[in-house]
Amino acid sequence: MRTALNYLIIVLVALALTLIPGGDASLGVLLTLLTLAFFAGIALFGVKLYRENQLTLDALTAGQRTVLYGSIGLALLTFTATSRLFGFGGVGFLLWFALLAMAAFGLYWAYTQSRTYG
Repeated sequence: MRTALNYLIIVLVALALTLIPGGDASLGVLLTLLTLAFFAGIALFGVKLYRENQLTLDALTAGQRTVLYGSIGLALLTFTATSRLFGFGGVGFLLWFALLAMAAFGLYWAYTQSRTYG
């Protein structure tokens, strides 16, 4: 019963934001704030990971670090350009997916190379 009440509250808030005058603008501001909070959380998580693994990152070769940081940068740029890439239709989606796959492969490669001896 409590779960149903929680869902009802969410539905009523969503309904209010879409029906009241100026609700579209308020909803846009709310979604923008949520998006900023989400990306700020990801950034803080990245800083925490960097600080916890600083010795491991310093032990990487220059090439491995270049691939690692380049892959992270490629993923960030791809996420930033999502709306523009999706604007191109199916080709844009395939390009978006290919760029993220390349970034993931670069991260995987840097990880596996850092775990091999020699």
